[in-house]
Amino acid sequence: MTSSTASRSEAGEARLLSRAAKAPDALGMFAEASAHLRKLLPYDASVWRVIDPLTGLMAAPIRAENLDEGGCAVYWECELFTENVNLYRDLAQAPLPVAGLRQATGDLPARSTLYQQFMRPRGFQDELRAVLRIGGRPHGHLSLFRAKGRPAFDEAETRMIAGLVTPLARTLRSFAEPPRHPLPDAPHGPGLLLFDATGALLSVNEEARAYLDELPDGPATTSALGIRVPAWVQSTALKARAISQERDHGRARVRVRTRTGRWLVCHASCLREAGGALGPSAVVVEPAKTSEIVPLIVDAFELTEREIEVTQCIARGLPTGKIAQELHLSPHTVRDHIKVVFEKVRVSSRGELVGKLFTEYYAPFAERGTVRPRVP
Repeated sequence: MTSSTASRSEAGEARLLSRAAKAPDALGMFAEASAHLRKLLPYDASVWRVIDPLTGLMAAPIRAENLDEGGCAVYWECELFTENVNLYRDLAQAPLPVAGLRQATGDLPARSTLYQQFMRPRGFQDELRAVLRIGGRPHGHLSLFRAKGRPAFDEAETRMIAGLVTPLARTLRSFAEPPRHPLPDAPHGPGLLLFDATGALLSVNEEARAYLDELPDGPATTSALGIRVPAWVQSTALKARAISQERDHGRARVRVRTRTGRWLVCHASCLREAGGALGPSAVVVEPAKTSEIVPLIVDAFELTEREIEVTQCIARGLPTGKIAQELHLSPHTVRDHIKVVFEKVRVSSRGELVGKLFTEYYAPFAERGTVRPRVP
C-alpha cells in the first residue's frame, strides 16, 4: 500500500467514525458505518448486530444488507450447534476480535458448517466477522460477506476492521443512556412465545404480540401464525436449546430496547416432557428491572469502577465525608471524583445525578403503580 493510498484509507476511516458517532441510534450508526466502509473495503452483504454485553447474545436492532430473511435461523443453528470456526464467543475473548473464514481455515472453507449450510447456498465465498467490544465487553457483531469470484479478505482488511472495533463499540455503548421523554404504558403481564426444535413459532400470547409491535425494525421470520418473529428472539430460543443439550453454556437472556426507549428483558428455557425428552423452548418477554438496566446506563457514560462506587454512595445519600470513610479516600479525592462524574453524566447536582441514572427512566412506572387512597 502506497503512502497516498494509506492516507486516503485513514481519512476514510476517520470520516466513517465521525459520521457513526453522530448517528441518533444504533440503526443509524450501522447505516452510516456501512455506507462509508463499502468505499474502503468492498463486500456484497453484511449484518450489523447489537449484542447484550452481559450474555453476548444477539439483541436489537439488527441491520442486514443484501440477505434474505430465511437465513437467520440457519446462521444461528450453525453458530450454536455445529460450527467450530471463528465462533463469536471465542472472538469476544481473543486478542484480536476479527477473523476471516478463509484465513482461519487455510483457504479450506468447507471445514466450516456455516460455509456449507449458509454461505455457499447463497453464493458467498468468504466472511470477515468482528466483535465490537470495549472494556472487555461485546456491544456488537459485524459480518461482512464476499460473493464467489471476489478475493478473500486479506490481513490488511482484517487490520482495518480491528482499528474500528473499539470506537464503534464505544458509540454503541452510548445509546444505553436513558430517554428524555415519558414512556407509554407497558403491556400488562409478561409475553410468552413457544418455539419447536427448529426455531419455528408454535404459540404466542397477546402480551407478547404487544411487545413485538414495539421492537425496532430488523431481520425477522414470518411464522405460520402470521407473526414476524425477530431474529434475536429466535436465536434466544435456539440458545436455550443448545444449553439444554450441553452444546453451549451461559444464559439465554438478553436485554433489548424498544422504539419508544423502554428496556425489555427476554429470557428463554427449554421445557421437558414427562419422559424427560426436550420439549418446546419458552421465551418470556417483560420490562427489565432497574438492577438489570442501571449497569448499562452507567457503562454508557464511561464511568470508572471508582466513579461507579462514588455514584452508588451518592445514590444512598451519603455526604462527602462518609463516602471518603467508606471508600478509604480523602474528602478532596472524593470531590474530584464527583466533579468528573458530573461532567460525564452532564449534570450539576447530586439530585440531578441520581435522577438521571436511577430515577428518570423508572419514575413513570413507579408512579403508575402507586395506589393513593384517601383515608379518613
